[in-house]
Amino acid sequence: MMNIKIKDAFQNGKALIAFVTGGDPDIETTEKLLPAMEEAGADLIEIGIPFSDPIAEGVVIQEANERALSKGCTTDHLFDMVKRVRESGKVTVPIVYLTYANPIYTYGKEKFMAKCEECGINGIIVPDVPFEEKNEFLAEATAHNVDIISMIAPTSEDRIIKIAKEAKGFLYVVSSLGVTGVRSKITTDIDSMISLVRKASDIPAAIGFGISTPDQAANMAQKSDGAIVGSAIVKIIGQYGKDCIPYVQEYIKSLKEAVRSEELVEKVS
Repeated sequence: MMNIKIKDAFQNGKALIAFVTGGDPDIETTEKLLPAMEEAGADLIEIGIPFSDPIAEGVVIQEANERALSKGCTTDHLFDMVKRVRESGKVTVPIVYLTYANPIYTYGKEKFMAKCEECGINGIIVPDVPFEEKNEFLAEATAHNVDIISMIAPTSEDRIIKIAKEAKGFLYVVSSLGVTGVRSKITTDIDSMISLVRKASDIPAAIGFGISTPDQAANMAQKSDGAIVGSAIVKIIGQYGKDCIPYVQEYIKSLKEAVRSEELVEKVS
């Protein structure tokens, strides 16, 4: 398997991180979508493992989970699909899974992390496991070169420095309280969160939750090392189903252009 590291996503400037729910609308479409997303400009791809109780997700991603599960998508189907796109050389950017504690326990911690390594998954995001409990999976993840991606939220406050010091891969900065979903405005004081991170570590920090327009993506990328876009992509997939690929590509291209134009503004100023 190719020697890909999460930090590679941030080597060429501001990163665009794009999320899809695996198996939505079906596993074949996801398999075609991943290389199309990389081609359109995604620097890192986040794949949600469909789960019946995704507590961090809003309606858009909940419905995508239901669609994927109703088509019979399992964790093993996703592993096999990722392995195929990795071995074919079609996807060379880092890939992380977004999942919950329950599916990892059900699969078996050691087996899950070993499978991640075998298939080319570089990291995992587990929203229902707080930083203080990451040791639940840390030994197995470390043994198989899988980064556990830490999250910080507006409520993390005095924990931000501590979390940033120990973070691996990249730091997921949650822009807003509540579940994932498209927001018309992001009002959190992101700047102060990022400045605390910078005091503690030089780990890349990317902002997610609520980013849906190119302007929002550019604004968040200006404040950090990258923007994470999920619900807005999943919404397009929900709308167009198996025909979603050109629409997702066009949208990702517009986001990437915005993120990169922000970077050019920074260089000039």
